[in-house]
Amino acid sequence: MEQENTNNFCSLCQRGATVKLLSLFLAILSIFFLVKIYGSLKENSFIGQDIYPQTTINVTGEGEVSAMPDIATFSFSISKEKLIVKEAQQDVDNIMAGVLSFLEEAGVEEKNIKTTSYNIYPRYEWRSTGVACYGSYCPTPDQERELVGYEVSQNISVRLEDIDKAGEILSGIGELGVTNVSGLSFEIDDEDGLRREAREMAIQEAKEKARELAKDLGVSLVRITSYSSNEGDVYPQYYAKADMAYGLGGGESVNSASIPVGENEINVMVYLTYEIK
Repeated sequence: MEQENTNNFCSLCQRGATVKLLSLFLAILSIFFLVKIYGSLKENSFIGQDIYPQTTINVTGEGEVSAMPDIATFSFSISKEKLIVKEAQQDVDNIMAGVLSFLEEAGVEEKNIKTTSYNIYPRYEWRSTGVACYGSYCPTPDQERELVGYEVSQNISVRLEDIDKAGEILSGIGELGVTNVSGLSFEIDDEDGLRREAREMAIQEAKEKARELAKDLGVSLVRITSYSSNEGDVYPQYYAKADMAYGLGGGESVNSASIPVGENEINVMVYLTYEIK
């Protein structure tokens, strides 16, 4: 009987300990969830509000990359006028066929030759119907609009992957009866890669300026709070010299040596804002 009572007492003790442990665990778990809920409520209280650091500094950086152009582009047009549209179109097609043959022989691929516009315009002139004059009195003569022909024009853009042939090709096209050649420019094929390189240089310069400024001010940089950039355009070099057969009347031939290529520059500016403490 005594042994049974002892066992019952131990069993009660174990149950009590288990209850205490369970209560302690639940209490800790409750505290954890309360802290979590408080943090979420505090975080949510800022939703929809602009939170700006109290103290910041602004720095700029500039990156510039120069490279030799590796492609050339230009455009030309063919224009003919006839009383009958089909005749004007045929004249344009005949000249275009000769130009395409010449470009193919010069090594220009078909994918680099593109029609940018094709137009047909009727052309009218005002003609007097005639009127009799009576002494010093001569009333305003009647006029009517008369169709005098149709103008057909085709505009083409050409991309040259061998820029050394630019002068030779312009000269050859000018002798094939085209109406106008314009807009010769030298460009860089991989502008995105060079622009990225210039941007990296600008960012590094801005970061270095920020470190120096923070040191001089006796503060510490915390983080970048804003970034913006001005990556600018690359302006190709254009040429319109009198000796480049731009008049296209069969004038002086183009010498490729008279077309300097030079270098194109890509300039990027970046603007960084740092939070400081």
